[in-house]
Amino acid sequence: MGISIWQILIIAVVVILLFGRGKISDLMGDVAKGIKSFKKGMAEDDTDETPKTIDHQSTEAAPTAKAAPTAKTEDQSKAS
Repeated sequence: MGISIWQILIIAVVVILLFGRGKISDLMGDVAKGIKSFKKGMAEDDTDETPKTIDHQSTEAAPTAKAAPTAKTEDQSKAS
């Protein structure tokens, strides 16, 4: 009850008839470009071994400013 070679051939012919050879080859070209881009990105990650650090600012040194309440203008109250 498995899939035979004839069933696979019929499905392949139907797919080619529906999408055409041009669209299928364009799709495969896009898949190949994606794979190349992925491999290139992975290779760049391997060569970049310097750890990235983020400098944090102390919250104690920064003065806190209280926001003054804003009055709604006539245009803003109409939009609400």
